[in-house]
Amino acid sequence: MMAERAKVYVIDDDEAMRDSLNFLLDSSGFEVTLFEHAQAFLDRLPSLGFGCVLSDVRMPGIDGIELLKRMKATGSSFPILVMTGHGDVPLAVEAMKLGAVDFLEKPFEDERLIAMIETAIRQAEPAAKNESVTQDILVRIASLSPRERQVMDGLMAGLSNKLIAREYDISPRTIEVYRANVMTKMGANSLSELVRLAMRAGALKD
Repeated sequence: MMAERAKVYVIDDDEAMRDSLNFLLDSSGFEVTLFEHAQAFLDRLPSLGFGCVLSDVRMPGIDGIELLKRMKATGSSFPILVMTGHGDVPLAVEAMKLGAVDFLEKPFEDERLIAMIETAIRQAEPAAKNESVTQDILVRIASLSPRERQVMDGLMAGLSNKLIAREYDISPRTIEVYRANVMTKMGANSLSELVRLAMRAGALKD
């Protein structure tokens, strides 16, 4: 049993299937959220905590394949398992190509589903944690004033305080104040740490 209840998001237009998956997953220790269609899930996606998505592949409106395309476009790190009906192997293969972790053919064994969800979450968690760290750095960068951002870019370009001061026609003393603000807001104790953070967030210009 996992220390913290891992989240599973079930997307299926079949109410009986949703109910049975809810019962199975809840009793297996997962925190389950049910969605009748993919649009409802996508609308909530930005506010959802990391978890495994379990989606039917054939659904009215946005089907499982379209859902995968949209999640890929948002750069979501949620692992996705798709459920397919008998004979839907070509769809399942397409889903895998679009980033689905695995697929299950209905009807499937409960134990197999539980094992697949646990594996999917375990494998995707490090990437999700990385993603949240990157997001945190981006938030810090966004908190910089325009002038602080200019100073940070100058530091990233390897310029000295004096050169940055000359470029923006302000005193080196003022640059030192901005530089200290940048370090504080970015949570960096050294220039090398600031460079690492900026690289992680993709904020370094080539």
